[in-house]
Amino acid sequence: MEVKREDEKVGQACDVVVIGGGPAGATTAARLAERGRQVVLLEKGHHPRFHIGESLLPMTLPLLEELGVLDEVHARIGMLKPGAEFNSDTHPKHRQVYYFREAWDKRYPYAYEVRRSEFDEALFRNAACKGADAREGVRVTGVEFRAAGGARVCAVDESGAEQIWETRFVVDATGRDTLLSRRFDLRERNPAHNSAALFGHFNNVERRDGDDAGNISVYWFDHGWFWMIPLRDGTMSVGAVCWPEYLRGRDCSPAEFLMRTIALSPGMQARMAGAALIGEVQATGNFTYLSKMAYGAGYLLVGDAFAFLDPVFSSGVHLAITGGFEAAATVDAVLDRPADAARLCARYERRLRRGMKTFSWFIYRFNTHAMQNLFLSPRNTFRMLEAVTTLLAGDVFRRTPMDRSIGLFKLIYYITALVHLPASWAVWRRRRRNRAVVFEGGTLPVDRE
Repeated sequence: MEVKREDEKVGQACDVVVIGGGPAGATTAARLAERGRQVVLLEKGHHPRFHIGESLLPMTLPLLEELGVLDEVHARIGMLKPGAEFNSDTHPKHRQVYYFREAWDKRYPYAYEVRRSEFDEALFRNAACKGADAREGVRVTGVEFRAAGGARVCAVDESGAEQIWETRFVVDATGRDTLLSRRFDLRERNPAHNSAALFGHFNNVERRDGDDAGNISVYWFDHGWFWMIPLRDGTMSVGAVCWPEYLRGRDCSPAEFLMRTIALSPGMQARMAGAALIGEVQATGNFTYLSKMAYGAGYLLVGDAFAFLDPVFSSGVHLAITGGFEAAATVDAVLDRPADAARLCARYERRLRRGMKTFSWFIYRFNTHAMQNLFLSPRNTFRMLEAVTTLLAGDVFRRTPMDRSIGLFKLIYYITALVHLPASWAVWRRRRRNRAVVFEGGTLPVDRE
């Protein structure tokens, strides 16, 4: 079916155009196609393509199973991840491992580390297999929303040929490009937090022994925290998430600055003693942001197109895929009941914000001495160890018996912060000062746009 106005080229009709072929977009498209909707999925690049954020959470696994890709992740892509470890060079107890088997929901005692180029491609191809019209190398150049409903989406492929769709609904899954959030002036800096990052891939990095070989390692240091994510092929993803003012002081190449930064942590430096860099080290800045709303007339924002959190708890892919499931259910309902669109979309946003709020409370306080003390010396009094492990597993979108224990954890945190008031105050002032710091030395394409 085609829709045409006298002053316009012919546009192909569809139910939904999903812009962006990452985990959020591919999940949304796959779920809508399963529901019988005519979906067009547009990705400006080509899979496989590089992306950071390689650590999954246990609560993502049932979603991957429902999508039909979990077996492929297990057999070909994933490195088994039984838990998450936290390290400090200054705390009396240098290391604490949280095993997912100790979370409230015992059905998912592990997750996976994945190379995102492989993982994202698997999700994209899966959307096509489900029936979505999945196109690569197609860049959206304009979205015109109709007063009477629906939208006209214009795009160009790599040959310069124009492609046009008349669609009933648009899902923005453009990641940090935040296409519609920027257009409608919805994107804003996170008023509570700001950070920047350096990262690269290395060979010959020391791994933990036995089953712990697949665990993500997090190290605190004076200017932020490091990650180490072991991948299936022997590569280690290594990164530093820093205060922007620290990264803005870089006076050398990203690779040299990352190695200087690693030298600030004896634990990191020891594991990196024989490391060999693969490719280039990248830098990116000011990458924590929020959108004022997750929807508007005829569209939804999903995944990083809506918000991006500090990645300390590996929440990015989980929020994207969960958001994709929620977005698909919401859009499907809106197409059936247009009169209820505002209510349905508001419910979608509330659910997203619930999960983000739970993660964010911990993220904003992660660099404090009080949080380090609690994470490195956990006790299961009132099931608080179980509750924190449940958070780390990504179980944040539903009410569980752990909610009360998380509340008690927060109370103990505040008491501990008061006991260490000078140190807590210093971190709070530094976090507040960095909210306004702009780091402009990013090397990713999104940093140059």
